[in-house]
Amino acid sequence: MEGAELAGKILSTWLTLVLGFILLPSVFGVSLGISEIYMKILVKTLEWATIRIEKGTPKESILKNSASIGIIQRDESPMEKGLSGLRGRDFELSDVFYFSKKGLEAIVEDEVTQRFSSEELVSWNLLTRTNVNFQYISLRLTMVWVLGVIVRYCVLLPLRVTLAFIGISLLVIGATLVGQLPDSSLKNWLSELVHLTCCRICVRALSGTIHYHNKQYRPQKGGICVANHTSPIDVLILTTDGCYAMVGQVHGGLMGIIQRAMVKACPHVWFERSEMKDRHLVTKRLKEHIADKKKLPILIFPEGTCINNTSVMMFKKGSFEIGGTIHPVAIKYNPQFGDAFWNSSKYNMVSYLLRMMTSWAIVCDVWYMPPMTREEGEDAVQFANRVKSAIAIQGGLTELPWDGGLKRAKVKDIFKEEQQKNYSKMIVGNGSLS
Repeated sequence: MEGAELAGKILSTWLTLVLGFILLPSVFGVSLGISEIYMKILVKTLEWATIRIEKGTPKESILKNSASIGIIQRDESPMEKGLSGLRGRDFELSDVFYFSKKGLEAIVEDEVTQRFSSEELVSWNLLTRTNVNFQYISLRLTMVWVLGVIVRYCVLLPLRVTLAFIGISLLVIGATLVGQLPDSSLKNWLSELVHLTCCRICVRALSGTIHYHNKQYRPQKGGICVANHTSPIDVLILTTDGCYAMVGQVHGGLMGIIQRAMVKACPHVWFERSEMKDRHLVTKRLKEHIADKKKLPILIFPEGTCINNTSVMMFKKGSFEIGGTIHPVAIKYNPQFGDAFWNSSKYNMVSYLLRMMTSWAIVCDVWYMPPMTREEGEDAVQFANRVKSAIAIQGGLTELPWDGGLKRAKVKDIFKEEQQKNYSKMIVGNGSLS
């Protein structure tokens, strides 16, 4: 009995501290300054660790690591120049060397597949998962790393799991209860309160530190918010500062329970797997949503998959065929404190969340950008590329023309045929590319 009473007291004390120092401030959207103090200590610790590593690492190793980014000095000149200027009608065997060179460059270091793996760090952040070449440097640094493991797994992890459980439970229960009310301004207000509060709790479950910029450009009702996509927590990051109507595929399991509860309180747009393949049906439902200027802005990630936050890949044009006002948002995570990228081909959702909850923190910047509309004579693809370029520039990301679907699919034959056609024009055509 004494053991049970002691466990009960510990649990009640734990929940009281969580309620008083985290849950209540989340409801009112305020901070007690605890996370700021934690971040200051963390920054000082990582700075100290970086100095110790630089002192204890041989110069040859530093040079090797610095040279690992960008192994190949690429020649970005067009095919005509690469094949020694204008061509006549004759095929030359030496042309094979040009295509072999380009092929080897792509095999050794292509600019697409490296976007589907975690970003390389310049210095170690005391997480072994971010430095495969870690080796013993000093006793003091090793002791700090061991202390960090204890803090992350024995202190932060239980706290974060508690907060995540409370946040998800409140979201399901709160959204279900609010969904029973008739449509009214009160229901909309309560729905936004539930979503904001629960997302703030879940962000604090990741020790999230978010810096929002240009809040005067926050997406407005009846609009479409588009952002670059790194992780499922992108939704939490954005919803902490304002509510959105989500667009996505219906899931099963825990995610399905959350979706069914959320749609009762808020007009989210969920599609069955068979419906997602019907572009006309998706476009119709989205147009119906934005036609009502009282509904929340739709949140869409046009890349269609998670990219490692170093670049922005091709935006699917479907989001830009709907019409209406586009509100671009750029999200940039700081990988020094934790890797937010979800490599879905390597980690399932549970493993990914465990990695998030055992990282130091999730730190990111969010830039709201001026609204954009489709210009006269501009098609959906051109509009999508213009929005993508704006997001890439604002977030300091590399802009790539490739489809994020290449994460799981092979390169389309059309890309291969395009290169073959260009070469054919040089041989049988007039010697130059149009």
